[in-house]
This record gives sequence, C-alpha cells and structure tokens, in this order.
Amino acid sequence: MSSDATPRYRGYEAVIGIEVHVQLKTQSKIFCADATNFDAADNENISPVSAGMPGTLPVLNRKVIEYSIKAGLALGCSIRNRSIFSRKNYFYPDLPKGYQISQYDKPICEHGELTIFVNGISKRVSITRAHMEEDAGKSTHSGDYTLLNYNRAGIPLLEIVSGPDMNSPQEAAAYGKAVRQIVRYLDVCDGNLEEGSLRCDCNVSVRRPGDKLGTKVELKNLNSFRFVEKAIEYEIDRQIDEIEGGKKIIQETRLYDPDKNRTFAMRSKEDAQDYRYFPDPDLQPVEINPADIEAIRATLPELPAAKKARFQGGLGLTEYDAEVLTDERELADYFERVSEKCGNPKLAANWIMSELMRELNNSKVSIMASPLKANDLAELIKLIDNSTISGKIAKTVFAEMWTTGKPAHDIIREKNLMQVSDTGQIEAIIERILADNPSQVAEYRSGKVKLFGFFVGAAMKATKGQANPDVVNQILKNKLESNG
Repeated sequence: MSSDATPRYRGYEAVIGIEVHVQLKTQSKIFCADATNFDAADNENISPVSAGMPGTLPVLNRKVIEYSIKAGLALGCSIRNRSIFSRKNYFYPDLPKGYQISQYDKPICEHGELTIFVNGISKRVSITRAHMEEDAGKSTHSGDYTLLNYNRAGIPLLEIVSGPDMNSPQEAAAYGKAVRQIVRYLDVCDGNLEEGSLRCDCNVSVRRPGDKLGTKVELKNLNSFRFVEKAIEYEIDRQIDEIEGGKKIIQETRLYDPDKNRTFAMRSKEDAQDYRYFPDPDLQPVEINPADIEAIRATLPELPAAKKARFQGGLGLTEYDAEVLTDERELADYFERVSEKCGNPKLAANWIMSELMRELNNSKVSIMASPLKANDLAELIKLIDNSTISGKIAKTVFAEMWTTGKPAHDIIREKNLMQVSDTGQIEAIIERILADNPSQVAEYRSGKVKLFGFFVGAAMKATKGQANPDVVNQILKNKLESNG
C-alpha cells in the first residue's frame, strides 16, 4: 500500500504496531515441570519454581526452543545461533519473583515479515523480533481484596513484535488473524483467544502526514480481533481529541472496556531502561546448531498463503473459496481429502462451504469432530457427478448421513432415491403433463417462455424429484418447440 493510500482520520494518520503474545502448546511450563492445562483448579499447577520461592532454579524446556524456532521460520525471521535470557524487573502482585524472565537485546528470532490483505490490497508488515518469555499469574479484583492465581505463572510465551507498519484498525486485526492462523497451522499454539492462549497489545499513535512519530499509547491484553478494531478506533479518536484540545499525549498503558467501548488508563508506560534488564545469571545462553534449525525448517507444513495459492492455481477455486477453505488447517486438510477422493474440487468446495459448514456451526462442533467423514462426503459428491442422484436429492441424503452416520449408497437404496434418467420413462411423464395443460402449452408457444419453469416443476413433482433435470429440460424443450 502506498503512502498516498494511507487512511486519514480527521487529517491525521494512525501508526500502529502490535505485540502478539502466543502461548506455546507445551505440556509443561517454560522453566519447570508444572502442567499447563487451562481447566485446572486455581493454584493447582504450581510448584516452588513457578511460585518464585527463594533458592529455586529455572531449567529451560527444550520444546519451547523448538516451537519458537518453528514459528520464527514461518514468519520469515532469522534465527540467532546464540540468544540470551534476561531479567525484566518490575513489580506485579501476580509475578511472584518480582521479575520476569524474558529476552531483550538478543532474542531468538528477528527481522521477519508477514503479508496481510485488507479489502483485496496486500501489505507487508515487518516483524522486529520474536522472543521467548514466561507469563505472569492472574489477579482477580473484588472490592477491597485481590485473589491471585499462579497457574499461568511460568506458562511459555513467544512474544511476536511487529514494526509500526499498520495504519488502520482493519490492518491491525488482519495482522493478528494472520499470526494466529500461522501458529495454528504449525500446531505450536491453539490460538484460543477466550482462554488467553493468544493476546494482543497494540501500540497506537497519531500524527499529521509527514510529521515524526507521535507518542504511542499501549492498549493491553486485547483478546478478540473485534476488540482490537474497536479499541484502536476509539484510541485514534481519543488522541486526536486530546491534540485538538491542546493537550499532550501521555505515554501510558490503557485497557479497553468493551461494554462502554472506551479505553481507560492503567499505568504509565515504562521505557526499556525502566525495566533494568540484565542477563539472567541462572540460565545459560541458548546455543542453537544451524543443522538443528534446518531440521526444524524441514518439518514446516505448507503455510496458509502457499496453500491458498495452490487451491486457486492448481485446483481452480476462486480466491474467496480458497480463503475460506484455508482459514483453518484442519478444514483445508478435510477439503483436500474430499477433493482427491471425488475428483471434483469445485463441487467439493461448494458442499463443504454450504451444507457441511452450516451443520458444523449449528451443532457447534469442529471439523475434526464432524460425524460426516471426508470419504463419505466424497462418495456422495461422486453420486451427484455420475448422475446417480440429483443435487436436490443429495441434500436429503446429506441430512440423513449427518444424523444417522449411514453411507450414501445405503440411504439411497433404502429410500429408493435413485435418479431417473431413463428417457422413455421421463418422456411419457412429460407428454402426460403437456396433455393435461393445453392452455399453458399454447401460452408458452405464443411467447410466454417463463412458463418453462412451470413444466419443469410439474415434471419433477411427478417423479418425486428423482428425474434427471438435464434430461427433463432437453425433452421439454424438444416437445414444446415442436408441433408449434
């Protein structure tokens, strides 16, 4: 997107960067063996290490390194052969040690980029760094007291930091969605925003076009892409109002209240020097062999952008169909199995995006839990393709397959739903319909061609929807256009 296309807000432009906190999908925490399951009771997944007891020592989880490298490679980052853990010093009640183990000047991943699409326009967003760190616990405030739950303390995070390259709330949401899609494809994060597995901090500033960057404000812990858009929209307007009112923007951290659709101040925002970073003396530098990086690169799956391009170029899908079907890796895999088995990618896409996805949404189940397996749907599509059943009858068969789990062939045989393609049988039915409706025949032949649909409907009704529509149309056309 050129600078001329940068969105304007009352004569200002917004500059947005995002920090995406990705919870890595490990079974234990980053520096100890505590479990990471979300459904544990309060303070069930803790130990002296995650509770920050004096004298305890952290031991790095190797899987965290592997998953971080995998994500970094997928985001086009360079991987450092030697990265350092540092202590980031600040006080939170739910950070039991009084400091967070993170990475500062030598992160494991840096200098990547990601292409996003908004309204059909592509834009590259730089990724400054992606670094490993531990999460803090959770505080629940109630009146005069606060409850602390340390289950999250020590959960492994990969913080992915973009450059200040986005200029609209829509671009910010698109970027967040693209990061989530990639880490889910890699299976390094479940991307569950409601459970906090993926959270966004957005840095927002405004300026007149051509001016230097304005003072940025951080919007903390946004756990929905709709909230990302709404919070940034509000914050842009708020900052412009402050500037127009002659006030200065304060560098601070703000929270978003979705009920009131506004942001409010949480605390003043510290600079890096305020955190007093220094290398953690309890953790050795992370040394990574280049051969190990290449071994991890070899495990990368086909990523969403490449898969979408292949679905369009190789399978002939529209851009929209390809985008929908590659949204989730499991959905894309399901589509590929159906497409390969039935041999008709477009018909497979249509049935998945209409009938199947409607039932999945209505039943609130994922594609992985679908009672209709890919091979069974492919068999149904083949029966449509070879004219064994019509598309209309196929919808009846599909509904029965969904509820009973029976294969299409059995349902068609039990309910006698085979499509009638016998021209002699269909011709006899059509001749009877024409004989019973002489006035409509005369009107059609006098120029009221819209009556053709009346005859088609009568023929399909007479055959209980089982007549081959192509055969019906051809015979009707021949009969109505002859003896005129």
